[in-house]
Amino acid sequence: MTGGQFLAETLEGYGVSHFFFMPVIVDDAMVHMERLGITRVMAHSEKPAAYMADGYARVKGSVGFCGAQSVGATNLAAGLQDAYLACSPVVALTGRVAQSGQDRHAYQEVDHLTPFAANTKYSARVDNTDQLPMFLRQAIREATTGTPGPTHLDLAGLAGGDITKNSANMEVIVEKQFAHLPPFRPEPDADSVRSALVALSSAARPMIVAGGGVKTSDASKQLIELAELLDIPVATSLNAKETFPALHPLAVGVPGSYSRACANKALSEADLVFFIGSHTGGQVTNDWKLPRQGTRIIQMDIDPSELGRSFPIEVGLQSDIQAGLQKMLNASGELGKARDDLARKAWVTKIQQLVTDWKSSVDHLWNSDDMPMRTERLSKELSNHLPSDSILISDTGHSGIWTGTMIDLKSPDQSFVRCAGSLGWAFPAAIGAKAAAPDRPVITFAGDGAMWYHYMELDTAVRYGLNTVTVINNNSSLNQERALNVRNYGGDLPGSDELWKLTPTDFAPMAEQMGGFGITVTKPTKFESALSEALESGKPAVIDVKTHIESIAPPAWN
Repeated sequence: MTGGQFLAETLEGYGVSHFFFMPVIVDDAMVHMERLGITRVMAHSEKPAAYMADGYARVKGSVGFCGAQSVGATNLAAGLQDAYLACSPVVALTGRVAQSGQDRHAYQEVDHLTPFAANTKYSARVDNTDQLPMFLRQAIREATTGTPGPTHLDLAGLAGGDITKNSANMEVIVEKQFAHLPPFRPEPDADSVRSALVALSSAARPMIVAGGGVKTSDASKQLIELAELLDIPVATSLNAKETFPALHPLAVGVPGSYSRACANKALSEADLVFFIGSHTGGQVTNDWKLPRQGTRIIQMDIDPSELGRSFPIEVGLQSDIQAGLQKMLNASGELGKARDDLARKAWVTKIQQLVTDWKSSVDHLWNSDDMPMRTERLSKELSNHLPSDSILISDTGHSGIWTGTMIDLKSPDQSFVRCAGSLGWAFPAAIGAKAAAPDRPVITFAGDGAMWYHYMELDTAVRYGLNTVTVINNNSSLNQERALNVRNYGGDLPGSDELWKLTPTDFAPMAEQMGGFGITVTKPTKFESALSEALESGKPAVIDVKTHIESIAPPAWN
């Protein structure tokens, strides 16, 4: 068969329903994809194509595919940064000029492996069609095993045609283990489990910090059971926001730099912290200020290289999260009980008071009737009216802080996917998420600054009937940058305006022009009906919410 036929049949075998691309890449494979029912989603540029594949992979829990021709390869590589940072299994395909044209200033050609090396777990060149099966299966295995992440194949030919147009004796072999996350569930050794339980039982003020690995491993049930059994408060990173109920009496909120102050205060007073499936990176620890130096640390991660990376550990458990937590539950018995139940109860009571006090401190903002609307009120309206089975997609910057601090998920069937750092990511990623979950409402929360990056992809959503709803926190500014410029100018002076203020824009008419649905909201009481109209419109929808420029997301508590 041809390489194009092999590629299409392999994607079908792994359950891939959409291929996101910027033309022209593997063009002859497109015909075979169509025959197999795989939707070819043509984006307006390479980065959004990668973002779409990323959103698709995160929601589906399996590999997402994207591609670009030779001249767009480095743009596609840049689009994989978020997938890399968020541990998302995206496979990127690029074309390249034949070897005879390399290192000779071929038109539009630069080295591809170097830029992809920064954003992938695995990157390889495919020189001949008969190599495709070996490298493609390896790319999928690498993307899904251990800590998931993006991979890359550089196919010979500007559009990969030297690989896809030629024929070879190939057999489509689908390794089913790698079709979904996680393919393997390794368990920690018994001694490490016992040591962890003993340490947890001896702590007076323990806390759990749950990371994205809990979500990847589908370990929310085990996390809740362990926290309840041992009576330990739980903070969740943004990646794990959906894994622990926001209204649970042991819930503390999101810690770190995009955080609730009560979560950081709790972490600052803990005498032992159990990081579960967390990279212990700068964001969840507020640049490694929390936990405090000297705090005892336990860490569980599927990747042994993560154990102790940021903090010295008392106990390390190398394990799939679901399997590891279940093994701890099975072994708990009396080992997991606190030695001083009264001290543990006092700790939990104190944590609950921190949470209550924080909620009281922001209640007037959540319920503000100010106009333009405060973003805190918009966050409350969104929390209250999200459909019970919705997927909320958040951008970074202030959007990440707002979702970390002010927005709660209230149904166990709601999901949350956050941007790992690339402003503008959420809008295209939501299109990919909708492709992965066509029967669920997909709602984006992003600022107007983020929307300017890739607003043209609304046309992509319209063309393919991927009907997402986008809530724009529109304050005509990049007001996360305001404080920076006030500091640089010595005040909020006119000369600094151009560095953070944007042109006031009505996004709703633009959505209508592109064939979508657009509606503008200026009053807090109108948001619920606007969301209902958007969800029922049968089109990609934009809700342009005019918000107060003075509504600034709160800084992290140190």
